[in-house]
Amino acid sequence: MVQIGRRGLLAAVGALSVLAVTGDAATASPVRRRKPKRELRGMWLASVANRDWPSRAGLTADEQKAELLAHLDTAVRRRLNAVVFQVRPTADALWPSPYEPWSQYLTGVQGKDPGWDPLGTAVEEAHQRDLELHAWFNPYRVANHTDPSRLVESHPARVHPDWVLPYGGKLYYNPGLPEVRSFVQDAMLDAVERYDVDAVHWDDYFYPYPVAGQVFDDDEAYARHGGGFPDRAAWRRDNTDRLVSETAERIKAVRRKGRKVRFGISPFGVWRNAATDPLGSPTRAGVQTYDDLYADTRKWVREGWIDYIVPQLYWNIGFEPADYAKLVPWWARTVRGTGVDLYAGEALYKAGDPAQPAAWQDPAELSRHLTFAEDFPEVRGHVFFSAKEVAADRIGAMARVVADHYPGRVRPPA
Repeated sequence: MVQIGRRGLLAAVGALSVLAVTGDAATASPVRRRKPKRELRGMWLASVANRDWPSRAGLTADEQKAELLAHLDTAVRRRLNAVVFQVRPTADALWPSPYEPWSQYLTGVQGKDPGWDPLGTAVEEAHQRDLELHAWFNPYRVANHTDPSRLVESHPARVHPDWVLPYGGKLYYNPGLPEVRSFVQDAMLDAVERYDVDAVHWDDYFYPYPVAGQVFDDDEAYARHGGGFPDRAAWRRDNTDRLVSETAERIKAVRRKGRKVRFGISPFGVWRNAATDPLGSPTRAGVQTYDDLYADTRKWVREGWIDYIVPQLYWNIGFEPADYAKLVPWWARTVRGTGVDLYAGEALYKAGDPAQPAAWQDPAELSRHLTFAEDFPEVRGHVFFSAKEVAADRIGAMARVVADHYPGRVRPPA
Protein backbone atom coordinates (compact mmCIF):
# COMPACT_ATOMS: atom_id res chain seq x y z
CA MET A 1 0.00 0.00 0.00
CA VAL A 2 1.34 3.42 -0.91
CA GLN A 3 1.73 5.54 2.22
CA ILE A 4 0.68 9.18 2.17
CA GLY A 5 3.00 11.53 4.08
CA ARG A 6 1.64 13.00 7.30
CA ARG A 7 1.59 16.45 5.74
CA GLY A 8 0.79 15.17 2.27
CA LEU A 9 -2.20 15.83 0.09
CA LEU A 10 -5.12 13.44 0.57
CA ALA A 11 -7.40 14.61 -2.19
CA ALA A 12 -6.34 11.87 -4.56
CA VAL A 13 -7.96 9.28 -2.36
CA GLY A 14 -11.32 10.87 -3.05
CA ALA A 15 -11.17 9.69 -6.62
CA LEU A 16 -11.37 6.09 -5.49
CA SER A 17 -14.74 4.39 -5.40
CA VAL A 18 -16.38 3.36 -2.15
CA LEU A 19 -16.09 -0.26 -3.20
CA ALA A 20 -12.37 0.07 -3.85
CA VAL A 21 -11.56 1.84 -0.61
CA THR A 22 -13.95 0.28 1.89
CA GLY A 23 -14.41 -3.12 0.37
CA ASP A 24 -18.17 -2.76 0.85
CA ALA A 25 -20.69 -2.62 -1.95
CA ALA A 26 -22.49 0.34 -0.43
CA THR A 27 -24.67 2.72 -2.39
CA ALA A 28 -24.11 6.37 -1.67
CA SER A 29 -27.08 8.58 -0.97
CA PRO A 30 -27.00 12.31 -1.79
CA VAL A 31 -24.96 14.47 0.57
CA ARG A 32 -26.87 17.62 1.43
CA ARG A 33 -23.97 20.02 1.25
CA ARG A 34 -20.28 20.11 0.58
CA LYS A 35 -18.28 18.52 3.35
CA PRO A 36 -15.81 20.68 5.26
CA LYS A 37 -12.17 20.54 4.28
CA ARG A 38 -11.16 19.47 7.78
CA GLU A 39 -13.04 17.31 10.29
CA LEU A 40 -12.19 14.61 12.79
CA ARG A 41 -13.10 11.09 11.74
CA GLY A 42 -12.05 8.83 14.55
CA MET A 43 -12.52 5.43 16.10
CA TRP A 44 -11.88 4.22 19.62
CA LEU A 45 -9.51 1.25 19.92
CA ALA A 46 -10.22 -0.33 23.31
CA SER A 47 -7.79 -2.63 25.11
CA VAL A 48 -9.68 -3.10 28.39
CA ALA A 49 -10.82 -6.72 28.76
CA ASN A 50 -9.38 -7.27 25.25
CA ARG A 51 -12.47 -5.64 23.77
CA ASP A 52 -10.91 -4.63 20.46
CA TRP A 53 -7.21 -5.33 20.80
CA PRO A 54 -5.39 -7.60 21.37
CA SER A 55 -8.11 -10.06 20.48
CA ARG A 56 -7.01 -12.10 23.50
CA ALA A 57 -4.26 -11.98 26.07
CA GLY A 58 -1.16 -14.08 25.45
CA LEU A 59 -0.65 -13.56 21.73
CA THR A 60 2.97 -13.33 20.61
CA ALA A 61 4.48 -9.90 20.06
CA ASP A 62 4.30 -10.42 16.28
CA GLU A 63 0.65 -11.44 16.49
CA GLN A 64 -0.21 -8.45 18.65
CA LYS A 65 1.56 -6.08 16.29
CA ALA A 66 -0.11 -7.59 13.23
CA GLU A 67 -3.55 -7.12 14.79
CA LEU A 68 -2.73 -3.53 15.74
CA LEU A 69 -1.58 -2.66 12.23
CA ALA A 70 -4.70 -4.28 10.81
CA HIS A 71 -6.85 -1.90 12.89
CA LEU A 72 -4.85 1.09 11.63
CA ASP A 73 -5.27 -0.12 8.06
CA THR A 74 -9.01 -0.48 8.63
CA ALA A 75 -9.14 3.15 9.77
CA VAL A 76 -7.46 4.20 6.53
CA ARG A 77 -9.80 2.01 4.48
CA ARG A 78 -12.80 3.64 6.15
CA ARG A 79 -11.32 7.08 5.37
CA LEU A 80 -10.83 7.96 9.02
CA ASN A 81 -8.02 10.19 10.22
CA ALA A 82 -7.70 9.51 13.97
CA VAL A 83 -7.42 6.50 16.25
CA VAL A 84 -8.13 6.88 19.98
CA PHE A 85 -5.96 4.14 21.45
CA GLN A 86 -6.57 2.97 25.02
CA VAL A 87 -3.10 2.79 26.58
CA ARG A 88 -3.93 2.86 30.33
CA PRO A 89 -7.11 0.79 30.78
CA THR A 90 -6.80 -0.23 34.46
CA ALA A 91 -3.97 1.65 36.21
CA ASP A 92 -1.52 -0.21 33.99
CA ALA A 93 0.36 0.61 30.81
CA LEU A 94 0.80 -0.30 27.16
CA TRP A 95 4.28 1.26 27.19
CA PRO A 96 7.29 0.72 29.50
CA SER A 97 6.06 2.98 32.28
CA PRO A 98 8.16 3.75 35.37
CA TYR A 99 4.93 4.31 37.31
CA GLU A 100 2.68 1.32 36.59
CA PRO A 101 2.98 -2.28 35.43
CA TRP A 102 2.59 -3.65 31.95
CA SER A 103 -1.08 -4.39 31.25
CA GLN A 104 -2.33 -7.92 31.77
CA TYR A 105 -4.36 -7.56 28.57
CA LEU A 106 -1.14 -8.03 26.60
CA THR A 107 0.40 -11.21 28.01
CA GLY A 108 -2.24 -12.38 30.47
CA VAL A 109 0.13 -11.60 33.35
CA GLN A 110 0.18 -8.11 34.83
CA GLY A 111 3.69 -6.67 34.86
CA LYS A 112 5.10 -9.06 32.24
CA ASP A 113 7.05 -7.34 29.44
CA PRO A 114 5.35 -8.16 26.13
CA GLY A 115 8.61 -7.83 24.25
CA TRP A 116 7.70 -4.72 22.31
CA ASP A 117 6.30 -1.20 22.79
CA PRO A 118 2.65 -1.03 21.67
CA LEU A 119 2.24 2.72 22.20
CA GLY A 120 5.51 3.61 20.50
CA THR A 121 4.64 1.36 17.56
CA ALA A 122 1.09 2.72 17.36
CA VAL A 123 2.30 6.33 17.21
CA GLU A 124 4.88 5.60 14.53
CA GLU A 125 2.63 3.43 12.38
CA ALA A 126 -0.40 5.72 12.71
CA HIS A 127 1.59 8.73 11.59
CA GLN A 128 2.96 6.78 8.62
CA ARG A 129 -0.67 6.27 7.59
CA ASP A 130 -1.54 9.94 8.11
CA LEU A 131 -3.63 9.07 11.16
CA GLU A 132 -3.61 11.01 14.40
CA LEU A 133 -2.95 8.90 17.48
CA HIS A 134 -4.84 10.04 20.59
CA ALA A 135 -3.61 8.32 23.75
CA TRP A 136 -6.65 7.25 25.77
CA PHE A 137 -6.26 6.98 29.54
CA ASN A 138 -8.67 6.00 32.30
CA PRO A 139 -7.64 8.09 35.33
CA TYR A 140 -9.02 6.19 38.34
CA ARG A 141 -9.99 2.60 37.48
CA VAL A 142 -7.55 0.15 39.09
CA ALA A 143 -9.07 -3.26 38.39
CA ASN A 144 -12.24 -4.97 37.22
CA HIS A 145 -12.34 -6.89 40.50
CA THR A 146 -12.01 -6.02 44.19
CA ASP A 147 -9.07 -8.21 45.28
CA PRO A 148 -5.83 -6.19 45.65
CA SER A 149 -3.85 -9.42 46.08
CA ARG A 150 -4.50 -10.19 42.41
CA LEU A 151 -2.47 -7.12 41.43
CA VAL A 152 1.26 -7.49 40.86
CA GLU A 153 3.14 -6.94 44.12
CA SER A 154 4.78 -3.71 42.93
CA HIS A 155 1.49 -2.16 41.83
CA PRO A 156 0.98 1.33 43.33
CA ALA A 157 -2.43 0.22 44.62
CA ARG A 158 -0.69 -2.42 46.77
CA VAL A 159 2.14 -0.14 47.80
CA HIS A 160 -0.47 2.47 48.83
CA PRO A 161 -3.57 0.50 49.86
CA ASP A 162 -5.02 3.65 51.43
CA TRP A 163 -5.36 5.08 47.92
CA VAL A 164 -7.87 2.44 46.83
CA LEU A 165 -11.60 1.89 47.35
CA PRO A 166 -13.76 -1.07 46.23
CA TYR A 167 -17.09 -0.24 44.62
CA GLY A 168 -19.47 -2.04 42.29
CA GLY A 169 -17.21 -5.06 41.92
CA LYS A 170 -14.18 -2.97 40.92
CA LEU A 171 -11.24 -1.18 42.52
CA TYR A 172 -10.75 2.56 42.09
CA TYR A 173 -8.19 5.11 43.11
CA ASN A 174 -9.85 7.59 45.47
CA PRO A 175 -10.31 10.90 43.59
CA GLY A 176 -10.57 12.75 46.90
CA LEU A 177 -6.88 12.30 47.75
CA PRO A 178 -4.50 14.98 46.42
CA GLU A 179 -1.66 12.45 46.33
CA VAL A 180 -3.75 10.20 44.07
CA ARG A 181 -4.57 13.09 41.77
CA SER A 182 -0.87 13.95 41.49
CA PHE A 183 0.15 10.34 40.89
CA VAL A 184 -2.34 9.58 38.14
CA GLN A 185 -1.31 12.75 36.32
CA ASP A 186 2.34 11.71 36.53
CA ALA A 187 1.48 8.23 35.24
CA MET A 188 -0.50 9.55 32.28
CA LEU A 189 1.79 12.44 31.36
CA ASP A 190 4.79 10.10 31.24
CA ALA A 191 3.44 8.83 27.91
CA VAL A 192 2.98 12.38 26.63
CA GLU A 193 6.55 13.34 27.52
CA ARG A 194 7.98 10.28 25.80
CA TYR A 195 5.85 9.85 22.67
CA ASP A 196 4.61 12.10 19.89
CA VAL A 197 0.94 11.53 20.68
CA ASP A 198 -1.49 13.98 19.13
CA ALA A 199 -3.82 14.17 22.14
CA VAL A 200 -4.48 13.08 25.69
CA HIS A 201 -7.95 11.54 25.74
CA TRP A 202 -10.13 10.56 28.70
CA ASP A 203 -13.37 8.65 28.62
CA ASP A 204 -16.46 9.01 30.85
CA TYR A 205 -15.19 7.43 34.07
CA PHE A 206 -14.38 9.86 36.87
CA TYR A 207 -16.24 8.98 40.05
CA PRO A 208 -17.80 5.61 39.20
CA TYR A 209 -21.29 5.21 37.80
CA PRO A 210 -23.80 4.70 40.64
CA VAL A 211 -24.50 1.14 41.73
CA ALA A 212 -27.77 0.59 43.58
CA GLY A 213 -27.36 -0.27 47.22
CA GLN A 214 -23.63 0.47 47.35
CA VAL A 215 -21.73 3.40 48.85
CA PHE A 216 -18.46 4.87 47.57
CA ASP A 217 -16.82 5.06 50.98
CA ASP A 218 -14.73 8.24 50.83
CA ASP A 219 -15.75 9.37 54.34
CA GLU A 220 -12.18 9.62 55.57
CA ALA A 221 -10.99 11.68 52.60
CA TYR A 222 -14.04 13.94 52.89
CA ALA A 223 -13.40 14.52 56.58
CA ARG A 224 -9.78 15.38 55.84
CA HIS A 225 -10.20 17.49 52.70
CA GLY A 226 -13.87 18.47 52.40
CA GLY A 227 -13.89 21.50 54.67
CA GLY A 228 -15.29 24.65 53.09
CA PHE A 229 -17.65 22.85 50.71
CA PRO A 230 -21.43 22.95 51.18
CA ASP A 231 -21.77 19.20 50.72
CA ARG A 232 -19.93 16.09 49.59
CA ALA A 233 -21.20 16.42 46.01
CA ALA A 234 -19.62 19.88 45.64
CA TRP A 235 -16.36 18.57 47.08
CA ARG A 236 -16.34 15.61 44.69
CA ARG A 237 -16.98 17.89 41.70
CA ASP A 238 -14.12 20.10 42.83
CA ASN A 239 -11.84 17.07 42.97
CA THR A 240 -12.72 16.23 39.37
CA ASP A 241 -12.37 19.86 38.30
CA ARG A 242 -8.89 19.92 39.81
CA LEU A 243 -7.88 16.79 37.93
CA VAL A 244 -9.02 18.36 34.65
CA SER A 245 -7.61 21.85 35.23
CA GLU A 246 -4.27 20.63 36.59
CA THR A 247 -3.82 18.22 33.69
CA ALA A 248 -4.69 21.01 31.27
CA GLU A 249 -1.94 23.18 32.73
CA ARG A 250 0.57 20.37 32.48
CA ILE A 251 -0.34 19.76 28.84
CA LYS A 252 0.09 23.47 28.14
CA ALA A 253 3.59 23.17 29.58
CA VAL A 254 4.30 20.38 27.10
CA ARG A 255 2.99 22.58 24.31
CA ARG A 256 5.32 25.38 25.35
CA LYS A 257 8.15 23.01 24.50
CA GLY A 258 6.94 22.97 20.90
CA ARG A 259 4.63 19.95 20.99
CA LYS A 260 1.13 20.21 19.53
CA VAL A 261 -0.57 17.72 21.85
CA ARG A 262 -4.23 18.44 22.61
CA PHE A 263 -6.49 17.51 25.53
CA GLY A 264 -9.89 15.93 24.94
CA ILE A 265 -12.57 14.26 27.04
CA SER A 266 -15.42 11.96 26.02
CA PRO A 267 -18.11 12.16 28.72
CA PHE A 268 -21.50 10.53 29.01
CA GLY A 269 -23.73 12.54 26.68
CA VAL A 270 -25.98 14.27 29.23
CA TRP A 271 -24.60 16.99 31.51
CA ARG A 272 -27.92 17.61 33.30
CA ASN A 273 -31.56 17.24 32.33
CA ALA A 274 -33.54 20.46 31.92
CA ALA A 275 -35.89 19.32 34.67
CA THR A 276 -32.90 19.36 37.02
CA ASP A 277 -31.32 22.56 35.72
CA PRO A 278 -32.73 25.09 33.22
CA LEU A 279 -29.32 25.12 31.55
CA GLY A 280 -29.59 21.39 30.92
CA SER A 281 -30.62 19.49 27.81
CA PRO A 282 -34.22 18.55 26.91
CA THR A 283 -33.65 14.98 28.04
CA ARG A 284 -34.82 12.59 30.77
CA ALA A 285 -31.62 10.59 31.13
CA GLY A 286 -31.19 8.31 34.11
CA VAL A 287 -27.61 9.47 34.57
CA GLN A 288 -26.42 13.08 34.68
CA THR A 289 -22.66 13.60 34.70
CA TYR A 290 -22.87 16.64 37.01
CA ASP A 291 -24.91 14.86 39.67
CA ASP A 292 -23.91 11.20 39.35
CA LEU A 293 -20.29 11.18 38.14
CA TYR A 294 -19.38 14.52 39.76
CA ALA A 295 -18.09 15.70 36.39
CA ASP A 296 -19.09 19.26 35.42
CA THR A 297 -18.45 18.73 31.73
CA ARG A 298 -20.16 21.98 30.73
CA LYS A 299 -17.83 23.93 33.02
CA TRP A 300 -14.74 22.35 31.48
CA VAL A 301 -15.86 23.60 28.08
CA ARG A 302 -16.85 27.07 29.28
CA GLU A 303 -13.54 27.47 31.16
CA GLY A 304 -11.55 26.36 28.12
CA TRP A 305 -9.68 23.71 30.09
CA ILE A 306 -9.98 21.20 27.26
CA ASP A 307 -9.34 21.44 23.53
CA TYR A 308 -12.12 19.14 22.41
CA ILE A 309 -15.09 17.29 23.82
CA VAL A 310 -16.66 14.09 22.46
CA PRO A 311 -19.98 13.56 24.24
CA GLN A 312 -21.11 9.98 23.89
CA LEU A 313 -24.36 10.58 22.01
CA TYR A 314 -25.18 6.89 21.95
CA TRP A 315 -28.92 7.19 21.23
CA ASN A 316 -30.91 7.14 18.03
CA ILE A 317 -32.77 10.05 16.53
CA GLY A 318 -36.20 10.10 18.16
CA PHE A 319 -35.21 8.22 21.33
CA GLU A 320 -37.42 10.15 23.72
CA PRO A 321 -35.40 10.07 26.98
CA ALA A 322 -32.21 11.20 25.21
CA ASP A 323 -32.78 12.15 21.59
CA TYR A 324 -29.68 12.53 19.41
CA ALA A 325 -31.49 15.30 17.55
CA LYS A 326 -31.96 17.26 20.79
CA LEU A 327 -28.53 16.65 22.26
CA VAL A 328 -26.52 17.80 19.23
CA PRO A 329 -28.08 21.31 19.32
CA TRP A 330 -27.53 21.51 23.08
CA TRP A 331 -23.86 20.62 22.79
CA ALA A 332 -23.45 22.97 19.83
CA ARG A 333 -24.76 25.84 21.97
CA THR A 334 -22.51 24.78 24.83
CA VAL A 335 -19.26 24.97 22.83
CA ARG A 336 -20.24 28.03 20.78
CA GLY A 337 -17.72 30.81 21.22
CA THR A 338 -15.44 28.81 23.52
CA GLY A 339 -12.84 27.62 21.03
CA VAL A 340 -13.44 24.04 22.17
CA ASP A 341 -14.02 21.62 19.30
CA LEU A 342 -17.11 19.41 19.42
CA TYR A 343 -17.02 15.88 18.03
CA ALA A 344 -20.01 13.56 18.34
CA GLY A 345 -19.43 10.13 19.85
CA GLU A 346 -21.33 7.58 17.76
CA ALA A 347 -22.64 4.17 18.92
CA LEU A 348 -21.61 2.05 15.95
CA TYR A 349 -21.62 -0.94 18.33
CA LYS A 350 -25.42 -0.72 18.53
CA ALA A 351 -25.96 -1.03 14.77
CA GLY A 352 -27.47 -4.42 14.05
CA ASP A 353 -27.45 -5.52 17.69
CA PRO A 354 -30.70 -7.47 18.11
CA ALA A 355 -30.98 -6.23 21.69
CA GLN A 356 -31.28 -2.63 20.47
CA PRO A 357 -34.43 -0.79 19.31
CA ALA A 358 -35.65 -0.92 15.73
CA ALA A 359 -33.82 2.26 14.74
CA TRP A 360 -30.49 0.48 15.21
CA GLN A 361 -31.48 -2.28 12.81
CA ASP A 362 -31.52 0.28 9.98
CA PRO A 363 -28.08 0.61 8.33
CA ALA A 364 -28.85 4.27 7.58
CA GLU A 365 -29.35 5.40 11.21
CA LEU A 366 -25.75 6.49 11.77
CA SER A 367 -25.57 8.18 8.39
CA ARG A 368 -28.62 10.21 9.38
CA HIS A 369 -26.72 11.33 12.47
CA LEU A 370 -23.96 12.81 10.34
CA THR A 371 -26.49 14.40 8.00
CA PHE A 372 -28.29 16.00 10.96
CA ALA A 373 -25.03 17.28 12.47
CA GLU A 374 -24.09 19.02 9.22
CA ASP A 375 -26.49 21.83 10.13
CA PHE A 376 -24.34 22.65 13.18
CA PRO A 377 -20.94 24.08 12.27
CA GLU A 378 -19.77 23.55 15.84
CA VAL A 379 -19.76 19.79 15.18
CA ARG A 380 -16.32 19.30 13.70
CA GLY A 381 -16.31 15.53 13.45
CA HIS A 382 -17.44 12.15 14.74
CA VAL A 383 -15.79 9.29 16.64
CA PHE A 384 -17.10 5.74 16.33
CA PHE A 385 -17.22 3.10 19.09
CA SER A 386 -15.37 1.06 18.38
CA ALA A 387 -12.63 -0.49 16.26
CA LYS A 388 -14.01 -4.02 16.26
CA GLU A 389 -17.28 -2.77 14.80
CA VAL A 390 -15.55 -0.43 12.35
CA ALA A 391 -13.90 -3.53 10.90
CA ALA A 392 -16.76 -6.04 11.11
CA ASP A 393 -19.57 -3.58 10.25
CA ARG A 394 -22.36 -5.99 11.17
CA ILE A 395 -25.13 -4.53 8.96
CA GLY A 396 -23.16 -2.12 6.78
CA ALA A 397 -23.83 0.99 8.88
CA MET A 398 -20.19 2.10 8.74
CA ALA A 399 -20.00 1.48 5.00
CA ARG A 400 -23.10 3.64 4.63
CA VAL A 401 -21.45 6.46 6.59
CA VAL A 402 -18.38 6.25 4.35
CA ALA A 403 -20.47 6.16 1.18
CA ASP A 404 -22.68 9.07 2.19
CA HIS A 405 -20.24 11.35 3.98
CA TYR A 406 -16.60 10.41 3.41
CA PRO A 407 -15.96 10.68 -0.34
CA GLY A 408 -12.22 11.11 0.32
CA ARG A 409 -9.83 11.38 3.21
CA VAL A 410 -9.42 14.76 4.88
CA ARG A 411 -7.22 16.25 7.56
CA PRO A 412 -8.38 16.63 11.15
CA PRO A 413 -9.12 20.13 12.45
CA ALA A 414 -6.01 22.19 13.02
